[in-house]
Amino acid sequence: MTCQPTQTPPPESFNIPALREKYLAERDKRLNVRATAQYVRAAGEFVENYEADPHMPVLPRAAVSEELDVAILGAGWTGILSAYHLKQAGVSTFRHIDHAGDFGGVWYWNRYPGIQCDNDAYCYLPLLEETGFMPSKKFSDGFEIYDYCRLIAERFGFYETALFHTLVTTLRWDETIQRWRILTNRGDEILARFVVMAGGLLNIPKLPGIPGIGDFTGKMFHTARWDYEYTGGSYRAPVLDRLADKRVAIIGTGATAIQATPYLGQYAKTFYVLQRTPSTVDERKNNPTDPEWVKTLQPGWQKARQINFLHAAMERLAKGEEDQICDIWTEINRNLNAQLAAENWPELTLEQWVAKREMVDYQVMERLRHRVETLVEDKATAEALKPWYRFLCKRPASNDDYYPTFNRPGVKLIDVSASQGVERMTEKGFVAGGVEYEIDCMIFASGFEVTSDLDRRWGIDVIEGRGGKSIYDHWRDGYKTLHGMMTHGFPNQFFTGFIQSGLNASTTEQMSRHGYHIAYIIKEALTRGATMVEASEAAQAAYVQHVHDTAVDISAFQRECTPSYFNGEGDTKPRFYAGEPYGPGWEAFETLLADWRDKGDLAGVILTTPAAAALAPAK
Repeated sequence: MTCQPTQTPPPESFNIPALREKYLAERDKRLNVRATAQYVRAAGEFVENYEADPHMPVLPRAAVSEELDVAILGAGWTGILSAYHLKQAGVSTFRHIDHAGDFGGVWYWNRYPGIQCDNDAYCYLPLLEETGFMPSKKFSDGFEIYDYCRLIAERFGFYETALFHTLVTTLRWDETIQRWRILTNRGDEILARFVVMAGGLLNIPKLPGIPGIGDFTGKMFHTARWDYEYTGGSYRAPVLDRLADKRVAIIGTGATAIQATPYLGQYAKTFYVLQRTPSTVDERKNNPTDPEWVKTLQPGWQKARQINFLHAAMERLAKGEEDQICDIWTEINRNLNAQLAAENWPELTLEQWVAKREMVDYQVMERLRHRVETLVEDKATAEALKPWYRFLCKRPASNDDYYPTFNRPGVKLIDVSASQGVERMTEKGFVAGGVEYEIDCMIFASGFEVTSDLDRRWGIDVIEGRGGKSIYDHWRDGYKTLHGMMTHGFPNQFFTGFIQSGLNASTTEQMSRHGYHIAYIIKEALTRGATMVEASEAAQAAYVQHVHDTAVDISAFQRECTPSYFNGEGDTKPRFYAGEPYGPGWEAFETLLADWRDKGDLAGVILTTPAAAALAPAK
């Protein structure tokens, strides 16, 4: 069935200049001069809650002292896919090290009620053709994703060597043995030839720096450490029956809160939703997987679907290219292509195309604001729930039960935009708008350390390369890499994620391709008898210059956006959550890497063999 364009208000039905002014006024109301500093590191009982595992007991074990080829720091999707590609390349001496009690990463820790994938599961869940697995519906439940992580780890034998419930505390390069010394909170000392940083993006929970947070005597927890002992219910059956006599509040109205709110609103005696900035919330359309559709799939279907999602959500759909994804992420480009087709595909400059796309953006956002009015009965509440900003200023969401929850008699939306968040917490509750609200439980849906300083995002106190230089100092003034995955002065260390890479709409596909490229380099190093691989300063400088020369300037768009982790909470020099993306796009980035590998000479990478190391002068 062909995906159709949505019905949106015509441009003449609203005033674009007035909307622009409204967007800026709503942004200004929410700007906090502290930007990302308004969120704080976990301290006190929150550190204990972060380090503790509510899902699995921490079992005693002997400290590990060993040498191995590869240490993979992280056992979420990035770590799983890095290991998969290492194994496919014939590298088998590796080990995962992770704070969690199992594979899964963000899908291990996050077990709040209603948790689902927010992206098309047929794109997001990797290796579907390789494993034969098929998601049960378009947006998989969190436990289905967690189970699938475990399925892959079991199938490829990753459990045999994994170290769980283990926090890396120190990562230090030892030039004398050309290995990384890894120290952990369990007393381990692991000497790894190579290290893959696979911690992922949504790794460290963050907390709002609310005055008086330590004064509150009730229950508090972050959604990434959901306490079913307190709420009742369970991960796979979230019947929160222990909240029947409780007054509960949640801080945050992002993707997590939108999924959890319908359950809290249903079961809590009184439920407050504390909102600084509303999200866009479209209908879900979470249809079960059609077995007849599955029968039609041809080899290579998942890669083709991921490319289509990339085009529809982040780049441009080609003339006549159908939108296979057909959800909130792809609506703007789908509607734009329908408009261009109706105009017989006019020849457009990039500026003209961008202008047309911006108009469709306004139309889609106007549709989403109208949707609030049709579903929320109280007019003041509906008005407060309307999103006044450009699409993709905040992460878009979809949920069929979020807006109707505000029609429940025990549910109240509290708009804290005027004070840029909750004013303070007290012994008995919180203060908003000068009014104290007494509650029994405060839940923080405040997200993760995405655009904060690197040491807060990674959570490793010491990462030191050659000469004792800290990676945090090395990159303090900006990233310096070769292909976004290696940096000079930190031999045998590989980076994944959003640094200086192409940007893919499917994060798992992006991490998978990083894992593939890294596995190629490690395999080549081992095959050639090298004990050390390192980006040369010249190659690194050339790549960084290339990234800067080809960068797409989105600073004006970021400045106009309401504060969120997408723009560093409105910082005057915002950190983009995606780092410094490769401007020519994902497919150009993949071609760049493929051409580099095909040449076979590891251009720009210094390989050191034991003999060469013995002849090198002492440093």
